[in-house]
Amino acid sequence: MRVLCLDIGEKRVGVAVTDPLNITAQAVETIWTKGFERDAARVLELCGQYETDRVLCGLPRNMDGSEGFQAAQARAFAEYLAGKGLKIRFQDERLSTRQARSVLIEADVRREKRKAFIDQLAATYILQSFMDAGGWRDEEQRKIKLRGVWLMSENMNHDLDMDREDIVELVDEDGNAVRFEHLMTLEHEGNAYICLVPLDEMEDVGEDELVIMRIETDADGNDVYATVEDEAELDAVFEKYLEIAEADEGEDE
Repeated sequence: MRVLCLDIGEKRVGVAVTDPLNITAQAVETIWTKGFERDAARVLELCGQYETDRVLCGLPRNMDGSEGFQAAQARAFAEYLAGKGLKIRFQDERLSTRQARSVLIEADVRREKRKAFIDQLAATYILQSFMDAGGWRDEEQRKIKLRGVWLMSENMNHDLDMDREDIVELVDEDGNAVRFEHLMTLEHEGNAYICLVPLDEMEDVGEDELVIMRIETDADGNDVYATVEDEAELDAVFEKYLEIAEADEGEDE
């Protein structure tokens, strides 16, 4: 299935799409913004035209990786599209507009005409970078919300797993111990998070589903693992996990 990409700006939304084989990115058009409802209607028309429900949204981060007003606007529009039934992913778009502008200047495109092309060209760069890093995987991991605070177990007595450094055992507030595969520890907006996949059977948690916990410190100075209740925070950390995982895959190829 093709992937539609949006470079979301205050006045314009650049659009690109993958070819039928999901190898290359191609510019489509520039949408001149007229509000979420009308902009989303055009995106839905394009999704119907290209027979896809997959939409990649460029996320305009600051150079230090933080998110500002424009990133918040992009997330808000993406959330609106998700409410229309589209599947949404994000891709860091830092420098994509600068690259597009340089190409247009080198091509001797007049300043007054650049606005018609710069955003869709930027969307093409965003999408191509995403595809080169592995693209939209069919079996996408889902994030799971657990509740409560978990502690690291002091009795890791599973001999079969002792040789695997990526296995951890956590204990919940009721004393229930669960083994997890540790996928990644990452930082987001000053907090540290741990990304895990349960190895033992857990109620309401399926195989290969992702668990994200925030690493905190208790009164005794010990690390504890608190579940994330805020959906926006959980989504942001999940997207960062996917970005890092995809970048790592691209380096291994």
